[in-house]
Amino acid sequence: MKVLIGTKNPGKIQGAKEAFSNYFKDYEIEGISVSSDVSEEPVNNEIYEGARNRVDNLIKYANENNITAEYFLGIESGITNLLGKWIIINVAVIKDKNGYESWGTSSAFPVPDKYVEEIIKTDLGQVMDNIFKQHDLRSGKGGVSFLTNDVISRIDMTRQAFVMALSQHINEVWNDKI
Repeated sequence: MKVLIGTKNPGKIQGAKEAFSNYFKDYEIEGISVSSDVSEEPVNNEIYEGARNRVDNLIKYANENNITAEYFLGIESGITNLLGKWIIINVAVIKDKNGYESWGTSSAFPVPDKYVEEIIKTDLGQVMDNIFKQHDLRSGKGGVSFLTNDVISRIDMTRQAFVMALSQHINEVWNDKI
């Protein structure tokens, strides 16, 4: 089974692979870089919009390049205060080859007020690299691995979001298809 994901980020691809391995035995996930068409650091509703845009741009790319797939994946990390406090969360969107769309979220971690403005102006990855004196945390375990002493990584958060989105594809009673 062919699965396309709208990113080349190794951590996001690994998280998707781990999510799919829970439900499918024979699958291949290919990463293709596509635009999210939202801010560098998505805020609030831009998080979902970015993940959905990645899926739509991925489908467009696949159609233009005669690539067929069973599933198209998008994931976006961003900052939100929609729950009353600032948090970082991942949103995953999955469309199957028939156009059925589902979505899911990861766990979230709190952001101290002193970093919110800087994260929104630049992006979380840059802020985390500066805080932890690292380079390109976003491509691996992510800054959350430093915050949790390696208990939860960016890969884990990506896997969680995709598992939640897949729940709608694997449980017909829990989707809008019927």
